[in-house]
Amino acid sequence: MPRMRVVKGLLVAVMLGGTAVAGGATGAGAAETVRRPGFASAPSLAQRWAPIHHQEVDAHGRHAAGGRADEITRVDFDGNWDARDNWEHAGDVPAAAYAYASVAETRTHWFLTYLFFHARDWTNRPFFDSEHENDAEGVLLAVAKDGTPYGRLRAAVTVAHADFFSYVPDGSPWRDGGETVDGTLPMQRSTRDGLPHPVTEQEAHGHGLRAYRGRSGGVVYYPAPAAEVPRGPHDTDVGYALIDIFAPGGLWDRRDDPALFAAPGTFAGDAPRSGRGACGHGTFRCTRNAAHAPWGWDDHDDRPGRGALGTDPAGVMAAYFTIPEPFAREYTRNPYAAPAGAPA
Repeated sequence: MPRMRVVKGLLVAVMLGGTAVAGGATGAGAAETVRRPGFASAPSLAQRWAPIHHQEVDAHGRHAAGGRADEITRVDFDGNWDARDNWEHAGDVPAAAYAYASVAETRTHWFLTYLFFHARDWTNRPFFDSEHENDAEGVLLAVAKDGTPYGRLRAAVTVAHADFFSYVPDGSPWRDGGETVDGTLPMQRSTRDGLPHPVTEQEAHGHGLRAYRGRSGGVVYYPAPAAEVPRGPHDTDVGYALIDIFAPGGLWDRRDDPALFAAPGTFAGDAPRSGRGACGHGTFRCTRNAAHAPWGWDDHDDRPGRGALGTDPAGVMAAYFTIPEPFAREYTRNPYAAPAGAPA
């Protein structure tokens, strides 16, 4: 069966090499259309370091939606921005593969945040686990500006429910800081662009995100110019496209939309009381408003505050790691803090 490629909006390609991104649909930091001398543009940086992403898929649970509940997609996959009907629509349309991205920077480093969205956080353990509508977990990468266009990857912090996990790739000088480094961040050369990318994984059901630990099975996603639809729960070569969190009319622009967000940084999500296919049916419960955007992510017991992984990534990295190289904390670009009307 031929693979389905999905083009939504004017352009769903993020070109390498710092070229401008047309349209408002994609490209982390799409407002930045001119590459500064010696550096790649924000969209190119996001594409260059986007993870090769392993997603465990359970296609057989009662709320699996045939596996689509575990496949990454965009928040408006069903054609609307109402977050309270995503559970119901999870199995209605093919899950075209997208992830969201943003780029912040200081004089010394870039900070790349990636969000992977699922329509359901679900369980196949009846009466023991809870469920909730919508799920959004991700990873923050720190890249040192070393004089090359794309810099050198130094560290990652991943989001797994109410915990963050920290990793460093081989060769990084960063070490344990306020938090103990949890392991090595694997790197793999992508078959799509021939470049080494960090490798991450998400579990089925609850979608906690960590560095890849060698698990087999499920869907393997590669950053690509266009979104593709998995051919099944064991498709190992699926392209995913990046969407700018700050694209006009996108997630950040809609942060005050009550149909999408129930509270700042918290996606809206229903908890229906009945219905065989409903969230929570046959399980412990369905939790309302339980998924979070990067400006709402929080580790339950670390030093940085709620949302800092998105809004103050340099602060998160400084709190988690010992960094034996120049490390500026003042941002030269931080879309989350940009004044109203200013380019992100």
